[in-house]
Amino acid sequence: MSVFSQIFAWDEYACLRSVSSPRWILDLGANVGYSGAYFLSCFPTASVIAVEPDVDNCKLCHRNLAPYGKRAKVVPGAAWSTRSRLVLSRGTFGDGREWATQVSAGADREASVEGYDIPSLLEMTGGERIDILKIDIERSELDLFGSRSSSWLRAIGNICIELHGADCERVFFDALRGFDYALQRSGELTVCLDLRPRA
Repeated sequence: MSVFSQIFAWDEYACLRSVSSPRWILDLGANVGYSGAYFLSCFPTASVIAVEPDVDNCKLCHRNLAPYGKRAKVVPGAAWSTRSRLVLSRGTFGDGREWATQVSAGADREASVEGYDIPSLLEMTGGERIDILKIDIERSELDLFGSRSSSWLRAIGNICIELHGADCERVFFDALRGFDYALQRSGELTVCLDLRPRA
């Protein structure tokens, strides 16, 4: 209910409503699909790819996004810098609740989660641009926005991210050094609108 309230009562994503007719929205850390439902309701032109590593959350995400039909695709897995197998960790980060699930690199025998890099997720759109990239991945942004991010950031129009600590913030803004954008804050979210490479 806390996530539901953040999205639908407090309207944390209202700052993204200025994005004009988005076609593709990539929701990394989709939880049970409330953010996806919000975007699909606000933007009738949009399709959402919702990526969620927790199996139970993923089942609810499927159910919550089912009314949107083919406009919603739920991908069981996690965002990472490379295609890989990852280890799921529940209850060890933040407040330990179901939204605080993390993934990490680990031994193959422990890895139960499919890791997707952004180029792989872009392929699911047919290679189209991602108009809104929403990210809430419990510190995996440290990996996602490492040196490999320069290969895909030009395909992103707008970013909305929850950053989990000063080190995550530093890595994120370092990755965006070569870009101009309009910076906003909305609750726990950092929003970079109209992302464009510097001349």
